[in-house]
Amino acid sequence: MQFHHHGYVSGDPRVQPAAGVGIDRPDELPDEVDVLIVGTGPAGMLAAAQLSQFPTVTTRIVERRPGRLAIGQADGIQARSVETFQAFGFAERIIAEAYRITEMAFWKPDPADPSRIVRAARTEDDPNGISEFPHLIVNQARVLDYFAEVMANSPTRMKPDYGFEFEGLEVSGEGEYPVTVTLRHTSGPLEGTQRTVRAKYVVGADGARSKVRQAIGCTLAGDAANHAWGVMDVLAVTDFPDIRTKCAIQSGSGGSILLIPREGGHLFRMYVDLGEVDPNDNGAVRNTTVEEIIQKANGILHPYTVDVRNVAWQSVYEVGHRLTDRFDDVLPEDRGTRTPRVFITGDACHTHSAKAGQGMNVSMQDGFNIAWKLGHVLEGRSPEALLSTYSEERQVVAKNLIDFDKEWSTMMAKKPEEFESPTELEDFYVSTAEFPYGFMTKYVPSMLIAEPAYQEMATGFPIGKRFKSAPAVRVCDANPLHLGHQAKADGRWRIYVFADAALPSGGKQMTSATDQFAEWIANSPDSPLAATPSGADPDAWFDVKVIYQQAHVDLDIGAVPAAFKPQVGPFKLTDYEKVYAADPKADIFELRGLDRGGVVVVVRPDQYVANVLPLTSTTELGEFFAPLRAPRLAANVG
Repeated sequence: MQFHHHGYVSGDPRVQPAAGVGIDRPDELPDEVDVLIVGTGPAGMLAAAQLSQFPTVTTRIVERRPGRLAIGQADGIQARSVETFQAFGFAERIIAEAYRITEMAFWKPDPADPSRIVRAARTEDDPNGISEFPHLIVNQARVLDYFAEVMANSPTRMKPDYGFEFEGLEVSGEGEYPVTVTLRHTSGPLEGTQRTVRAKYVVGADGARSKVRQAIGCTLAGDAANHAWGVMDVLAVTDFPDIRTKCAIQSGSGGSILLIPREGGHLFRMYVDLGEVDPNDNGAVRNTTVEEIIQKANGILHPYTVDVRNVAWQSVYEVGHRLTDRFDDVLPEDRGTRTPRVFITGDACHTHSAKAGQGMNVSMQDGFNIAWKLGHVLEGRSPEALLSTYSEERQVVAKNLIDFDKEWSTMMAKKPEEFESPTELEDFYVSTAEFPYGFMTKYVPSMLIAEPAYQEMATGFPIGKRFKSAPAVRVCDANPLHLGHQAKADGRWRIYVFADAALPSGGKQMTSATDQFAEWIANSPDSPLAATPSGADPDAWFDVKVIYQQAHVDLDIGAVPAAFKPQVGPFKLTDYEKVYAADPKADIFELRGLDRGGVVVVVRPDQYVANVLPLTSTTELGEFFAPLRAPRLAANVG
């Protein structure tokens, strides 16, 4: 964590100085905003936390509840989400309080007595080391609390506006604030009265029954599986030996349980199979009582029993898989004629079962994707065309999620005798681990994703996939660190310069590819850094880091080009923390298949690899960023 570059900080360094709209921010919801986010679920809160890092952008997030969420439905946190929490600065703290999944047990009918269940297998949760981050279980409400803290500590001093329910919107296409939103007070002295807010953009993060989705004419299309599950978070006494281990339990009497231990050491969640539902049920299964769910659970667990002492939360749901045709307000026939003004995220776009632990995780990536793009457009960094990529990118991800969840939820509902192999369920769990972990997302070429012309130069950083971190040693202080963990959710692009074999020359010869690249990126009008506003720090928009092949003890940091040691803050202090060396114990060049002739890896603000280029391809690098500059910046730079 870096601070003191603006002067001595005696308090909590996580609290950034108020800036821009955060100075004298009004408590009351203003009449005009840049971005109005509807709903404080995971997608909405992450989007708000990201936009809170843009000091000149007025963002407000409204919620119909009168206050914070006390207990949420979602609880599974995949490794990709923990990576994201790292970027927002709270991964370490949430890991400390969460339950960590390291193993999954599979219980099946005893062949000698099918009325009893026995443990049939144990599988390691991440046997292949897909991520350095763990698979966690923690209540959704705590995730939202952490994002609220990020917002409150941000330059914009953002906080949710509780007690407002969305009623409708109109997009006029005229004026600076073309979206007129109608809200209704749900609490306080003005309860029941309406309020109108005008916005440049609206993000609907208001759940499966989204009114924002309805307002822009989108519908969820798909099917129901006609299979019901009872779910309950409970405190109980039991003789079941794996009560603190994630379990898939199949009984001989029919029915199954997905057992999820929860944070805190005592609470656990059970998804209890309630069986097939008559298509003409008309929702009657949702009236199943918690006592009936507990009775069903005890039948499945035989010969073990569970004595429920307290129910923190319970619900009944029917598995459904639905997806909207678009994630914004632009109709297919209007694509290319105008840019979107209204976006939907999370459950407003895609619904599925909860058992794959994907809902909150995919929803947060929706919010991350749209938020940085809105920030760049509203700050004048990028053209409005950037916003059209949100629906194009995230709809494909949602479709893949639904396909995966259909397969997983169908398998969970099978009877033991219906499996082709005794180990089919656990084999599927292990073989598909990368998908639920959140690492199979791969964006296709677009204005944000380059064609893989030089992919062989960095095989471990696939273009379109998230940047997979690896160890490196920071040269200035010899600290061994994970390179990707140094990238914060501050809206900046990352440019990782993996150096050629030459040592830095200290400006004497400038013959190495690395030195020549440093000269170009610092001084060329075609460099992406040339778009950085006058008066801003050199790294305000682009975070450029260099990683040398040599060990840190063999590098003279004084000889490293100035482009990799920018002067920042009002005192123009040298930032030494952008210079890295390969870790001899885990060489990043070997781990990620990096060409030792020198390669540049470009990473988007939401941590996805956008381009891979040789160090010598500065012209192509400049051409990649050119369309991402707002027209006024392109004119000024060109």
